[in-house]
Amino acid sequence: HEVDKLGAFFDIIHQDPIISQAKLIAEPWDLGAGGYQVGNFPILWSEWNGKYRDCVRKFWKGDAGMVSEFATRFTGSSDLYEWSSRRPHASVNFITCHDGFTLDDLVSYNEKHNEANGEENRDGANDNQSWNCGVEGPTDDPEIRALRNKKKRSMLATLLFSQGVPMILAGDELGHTQNGNNNAYCQDNEITWLHWDLSGEQKTLHEFVQKCINLNRNEPVFGRRRFFHGQGIQGGEAPDIAWFDTSGNEMSEEDWKTSFVRSFGVELYGQSIDVDEHGEEIHGGTLLILFNADHATQIDFALPALEAGQSYELVLDSARAGEGVPHPVAEPHYQLAPCSLALLRLVEPPAELGP
Repeated sequence: HEVDKLGAFFDIIHQDPIISQAKLIAEPWDLGAGGYQVGNFPILWSEWNGKYRDCVRKFWKGDAGMVSEFATRFTGSSDLYEWSSRRPHASVNFITCHDGFTLDDLVSYNEKHNEANGEENRDGANDNQSWNCGVEGPTDDPEIRALRNKKKRSMLATLLFSQGVPMILAGDELGHTQNGNNNAYCQDNEITWLHWDLSGEQKTLHEFVQKCINLNRNEPVFGRRRFFHGQGIQGGEAPDIAWFDTSGNEMSEEDWKTSFVRSFGVELYGQSIDVDEHGEEIHGGTLLILFNADHATQIDFALPALEAGQSYELVLDSARAGEGVPHPVAEPHYQLAPCSLALLRLVEPPAELGP
């Protein structure tokens, strides 16, 4: 069942003067043993990365032992693509798609509810890696609603800050629900239609996603053309990426293997990321992203040590979605709520003026 990368199908496509210039995207699933071939398509192809989907769902659901794989998926899934000289954009990252739960249903249902499909709920996947936050389906409980909204924001921010190509299911940015139906291919009605008369919660989610998209577009470090290696860039001393525990120390090998670890930070170095088509260096901000997937514990993160004159500013916190412009982080610590993600930007001291 191995993929023949030199087979006639790929050969014809790669030689076609029109198709070879298009964006080639594979859904790497097929029937039978060996039918799942993520990571095995040739250069020029990108792939829907189901391993990214499953890992991110499990991490934010609070599953144990996920931090090592989460770090790999967040940074572009080099284990799947780098071995064949492909780049991070080969990974089409997603959390939900047309098959399965919507994002709102992912945090609202433990079980599928496909009775409306007329197959006695036998159709659709049973393993959804979902968690209803304490109540199956709709609820007026303010704490459960707040938790669900926070988890949706954290997952969407993760998606838009990951290396690779983000893919968002239409309606997830609006909090669209299919009432637990995870196989709605046969529903052309209220179950699948998007509703544009948004509630206050939905408007807040929509604005949060807009903010994340703007950051994705405007921060060069989110669109790297090469994988991270934890090494200095172009001979520089600062590594391109560094991972930190909640005490502000670099993650150890033991930390990566510890099953109960659900909180950590990653710093993405933004200077001299690459060169553009004109040979000019690409510079951007250095960003610190803090993750807390624990459902109950607020984490007091010690921020990494800074050089003289440097500081951090808070850009985004999924637990504080309504906050506006970035503002300084005065303390060397940051309090991160359960099931939350925060994005901080490194602020360099003003350049000294010459005489």
